[in-house]
Amino acid sequence: MLVEGYLFSLNLWYIKDNVPLSFEKYLLLLSSELELVNIIIWIMNKLIIDAAQDKIFFMIISKDNNHNITYENTKINYEKLSILINDFLNSKNLNFGKISKIYVNRGPGSFAGIRNSLSVVKAIRLVNKTDYYSFSFQDFTGENDTNYQNIPNLCEKYGIKKNLINPIYLS
Repeated sequence: MLVEGYLFSLNLWYIKDNVPLSFEKYLLLLSSELELVNIIIWIMNKLIIDAAQDKIFFMIISKDNNHNITYENTKINYEKLSILINDFLNSKNLNFGKISKIYVNRGPGSFAGIRNSLSVVKAIRLVNKTDYYSFSFQDFTGENDTNYQNIPNLCEKYGIKKNLINPIYLS
């Protein structure tokens, strides 16, 4: 979007000043804008949500370091999952606008935990247009290092599709 807006402003500059824009200058301006887009993407944070396991787990993966927290796996915490996520983000001076991608565990695990975490992630997607990836640790069988920090890389490696959810509930 930034690139499109920038190209639009280049066209206005061309019209306003009646000066033809050389191809070299056009490429130079475009490349600097693309670098800005890459920097913006780099500083964005990734959020991992796992409410399918024994504990509710959140992790923020950022350029500098990672932050995580766990909560008890209780009915009360499932009901206020969005509040817990918001409080966690606020404690790190973040908000949903600074999250570029969300990774949510789709199971196997607790039905209530999976259902609530998927509902919260879909609501975040609806409001902020944040892409999400729903993973299962079963997707990564054969991998030696399947810790939470590696989830974004593993999702990319195994071609986990964004904005698609197929939950796996325990019976």
